[in-house]
Amino acid sequence: MRYLIFWGVIFVLTLIAEIASMQLISIWFTVGAIGAFIAAMNGVGFPGQLGIFVAISVVLLLVTRPLLAKLRVRQEPRTNADKNVGETAVIIEEVNSALGTGRARTGGVDWIAVSETGEILPAETIVVITRVEGAKLYVRKAEAKDRHMQQNDS
Repeated sequence: MRYLIFWGVIFVLTLIAEIASMQLISIWFTVGAIGAFIAAMNGVGFPGQLGIFVAISVVLLLVTRPLLAKLRVRQEPRTNADKNVGETAVIIEEVNSALGTGRARTGGVDWIAVSETGEILPAETIVVITRVEGAKLYVRKAEAKDRHMQQNDS
């Protein structure tokens, strides 16, 4: 009876750890505890229960971990600045890569601006944000349809 309680406690603790982390760090032990619990219910001695717990946990770990690593897609961490990609901005200081100048404003925030194409963009030019790297907006000159979208957003 005491081994049933022991494996039940192990099951609950590993399940709580898994739910708290959501990182698949203890799910194998949770399933192993179920196997050991069933073995205890069927009268298997503690050394056998422990062997079943270890065997199930190790097999699941060895089988599922490589599969999960293949399925896991590595993504760059997204930032709030990424939401600006595709939006329009206004050049507030001429963008000139030769002089190392350029600032743009979008959503009331001023950013360093870099021309995606390398062209000089004078102040008051409406641009489209193509990507964000750190505190820099990479921009291209907006086409008529982009300018129309900005006017509708105002």
